[in-house]
Parts: sequence; C-alpha cells; structure tokens
Amino acid sequence: MRRAIKQLTTRLYKPLLVKYLSATRLYTYKGIRLVIPPAVFHPGFFFSTRLLLRYIASLPLKNKLFLELGAGSGLIAMYAARQGANGTATDINPVAIHSLEMNARSNRIPLTIIRSDLFTDIPQQAFDIIAINPPYYKKQPQTVAEYAWYCGEQGEYFQQLFSGLHHYIHAQSVVLMVLCDGCDIEMIKSMAGANGFYLNIVLTKKNWVETNFIFRVDQLTS
Repeated sequence: MRRAIKQLTTRLYKPLLVKYLSATRLYTYKGIRLVIPPAVFHPGFFFSTRLLLRYIASLPLKNKLFLELGAGSGLIAMYAARQGANGTATDINPVAIHSLEMNARSNRIPLTIIRSDLFTDIPQQAFDIIAINPPYYKKQPQTVAEYAWYCGEQGEYFQQLFSGLHHYIHAQSVVLMVLCDGCDIEMIKSMAGANGFYLNIVLTKKNWVETNFIFRVDQLTS
C-alpha cells in the first residue's frame, strides 16, 4: 500500500516540482535568504537537506572546522558558519559555486567556497565535522546539474568519497551522511567497509514518500 501511495505521489508531484524548479527561486531558512537557480539542488523541496541540517544544529558548532561536501545551495554550511563554525562549502557544479558566492556575500556569512570534485581540489586538512547529502541514484550524470542526483552506474561517487575521506579527518571527526531507502545502502556500506569505514545509523525518519537515514561514518578499528 505504501509503495502504491509513493508511486502515485511521485507521478503527480514530480512534474509540478520539475516545472516549478525550472526557474530561479528564493528560499529562506532561519534568516538565511538564498537565491537558487534551476541547476542547483533546492533544499526546501527535498527532505534530506533539512533533516541533516536539523541534526547538525544539535551539535556544538562554534570554532569547528566544518565542511559541507557537495554543498549545492550551501544552506548547511551557511547555517554552521552563522553558529560560529569555520565553514567550507564545495561543489562540482559551477552554477552552484557562483550562487554560493553570491548568497554567502548577500547574507554576510564568512564561508570558504571551493569548486571541487569531492576532495580533488580541497587543500588537505582535518575537518571536525563533515556533512554529506550525496547523489545516490545509479546512473552516469550527463550534466553538471545531474551530479546532485546520480552516483555513477556502479556507485563510483562513493568509492571516490571513501577512498579520499581518510585524508580529511582526525580521530574525533564527525562525518554525517544522509541516505534514503530508495538507494543501494548495502552497496554503500560495502564500499565504506572496503575503505576502512562503517556506517552507523544515528537517526531514522519516515515521511509520506520515503524513509531517510542519517549515518555517522566511523573508522573501523583494528
């Protein structure tokens, strides 16, 4: 029954959402005002960003080295920076980078912004907190905008993520990633394990369309 409701909802809702997001839109969250162009993942219409943000808001952020990896709109990084974190936001999408720069400036939020394919162009350093809302559908992205949705036919995004993560954390780093029941969680867990990490569920939240999970990515101990 739940699957039928999900399919019906998706069939009715998705075309309307696609049409609405085909134009630049404004979005405000706790005083942070964002201008979001069509090629950038909109945090207001997808539950994952807000769920991860609410969890991160419960953490001590002041003076923390904070990274939002694949930031899109950068809402999470901007929120963390406003709470006193030393924030960095990255994305592979040049449109996202431009809007990040404009929005950080207009909100007067100090933020380091880097165009990077995962860790490729991020100066090596150990972050205290890393937030990841990854692309998790199995398909090869054809445009820069599709990098927000698709992780490659074989989940190549996650292999690259976990193979590079070791160089950007320390023993007490908190790495948080949000996933949903529509993605291949077992594949992602397997790739994490092959690179010396395991995924520990810290929050599960159901809505009328899907179930979302926040995982803490922890290092395996020998």
